[in-house]
Amino acid sequence: MLSKSDIRELLNQRFSKDLHKRLSEIPMPCMLKDIYKGANRIKEAIENREKIVIVGDYDVDGVVSSVIMAEFFDDLGVSDYFVRIPNRFSDGYGLNGQIVEELKDVNLIITVDNGISANEAAEICKKRGIDLIITDHHMPPEVLPEAYAIINPKQKDCTFPNIEICGAQVAWYMVGALKDVLKIEYDMAKFLDLLAIAIIADMMELRDMNRMLVRLGVNKLNSSDRAAFTAIKQFYGKEKFECDDISFLIAPLINASGRMDDAINSFNFLHTKNIDKANDYLDMIVEFNNSRKEEERTLYESSLKDVSHEDRIIVTWGKDWHEGVIGIVASRLAKHFKRPAIVFSIDENRAKGSARSVGKLDILSLIAQHENLLDGYGGHKGAAGIVIDPNNLEAFKMAINQTCFLMDIHEFINSDELLGEIDANEIDFELLEILEYFEPYGQKNPRPLFRLNGVLVKNHKLIGREQNHLKLILQKDNKCLEALFFNFTRHPHIGDNIDIVVSISKNSFRGLVTPQLLVKEIV
Repeated sequence: MLSKSDIRELLNQRFSKDLHKRLSEIPMPCMLKDIYKGANRIKEAIENREKIVIVGDYDVDGVVSSVIMAEFFDDLGVSDYFVRIPNRFSDGYGLNGQIVEELKDVNLIITVDNGISANEAAEICKKRGIDLIITDHHMPPEVLPEAYAIINPKQKDCTFPNIEICGAQVAWYMVGALKDVLKIEYDMAKFLDLLAIAIIADMMELRDMNRMLVRLGVNKLNSSDRAAFTAIKQFYGKEKFECDDISFLIAPLINASGRMDDAINSFNFLHTKNIDKANDYLDMIVEFNNSRKEEERTLYESSLKDVSHEDRIIVTWGKDWHEGVIGIVASRLAKHFKRPAIVFSIDENRAKGSARSVGKLDILSLIAQHENLLDGYGGHKGAAGIVIDPNNLEAFKMAINQTCFLMDIHEFINSDELLGEIDANEIDFELLEILEYFEPYGQKNPRPLFRLNGVLVKNHKLIGREQNHLKLILQKDNKCLEALFFNFTRHPHIGDNIDIVVSISKNSFRGLVTPQLLVKEIV
């Protein structure tokens, strides 16, 4: 039976190998190959008033990266720049030849959170005399684009430590290098709120530097005077943001416009300093998010028909499935079935897929083993994108499942989440404080799970618009506990004695903080 001191020690062990626990200890910009070459070229462009274009991406990481670069230019008084975020539906992902061709009188293009595979676009830039600086964090291909400078920690000859960082962090490092070459005082900590959102939204490993930046970033988020966050607080009646608010509220909102319409709306929302404009953008984004939820529900239900319990990896597809939500559906499938999932939308002669991993499984390397069947792929350990000929879908599904049959998938899944059995009397405010101390939870720092044996079901109630969640009142000895079982898979009856696996969260109601169980499964 676990005591509180056992729990504290087990969680502490997760970070025993972390090297960067303070802001003063993080790797310096010089550890990123080409960063000063790129920074000096940007300095030259600023001084000569050349026209600069920042090309971002339509997800949270790409939008935040674009805001970091744009705000830095604003603070310097640079006016000869503009931001171009590709539209998911009309442009596709990242910098491409079509986008370069449409840009007029441009001297310098800086990509953020994309570009490492933009070989065709780089060729066009070269022909047109446009210098291209690529800042990215995705896995580089064998042949790199011919760019003026490439800043990506995953390059073979880059000396950056072996830490998974997101695109916004690379953009932040670029700002740090620019601060050096311009010889200016600049508060790099002003972007910590944005960095925390990008790191969590892009499913980076929450260890080492990333963990420290998110912890600092959540504090910054709560003291931030950024109009967007003020608008979210007012709209949702929040006094304070918790770590979970990034995953379940802020990131989905910022993602919504790129999923359903155009991510430039989310860029403008985060970039504006005017609270009235921020409120207007938020109203629009909330509408997009509501549409996204409805589309996601429909597509998730459609995808379930293809899920076989014999498959080690879920691969499902449909004609004209909404490209903006296939990634979320893949996440839901992976979470529900505890298996990696890939969801494809078929459009004419192309199928576009979104993959999500579970636990420590590297989904990108798994996909890479079948590149002979693919037209293209990219991403990182936790999430990836795929393009494939629809005629190859069946062969791909069979091949990737055969690869998974040779692996022990369960070895990768939640192997360090279940800490052990806990006594109901240990679940109190002090335990909440211990668990809060080890936040943020996510990749490589999974939310701790505990087993509670022999609890009595005193009451239950169906909740949610679709009545698909369960609220339980449980009793063990003389201790009463409230529990929620989202998308419940078993419905216990009053009077049942059950064994459950739970996480423990904080429930704040009218100023009163109490522990609340979130049921993972009824054993």
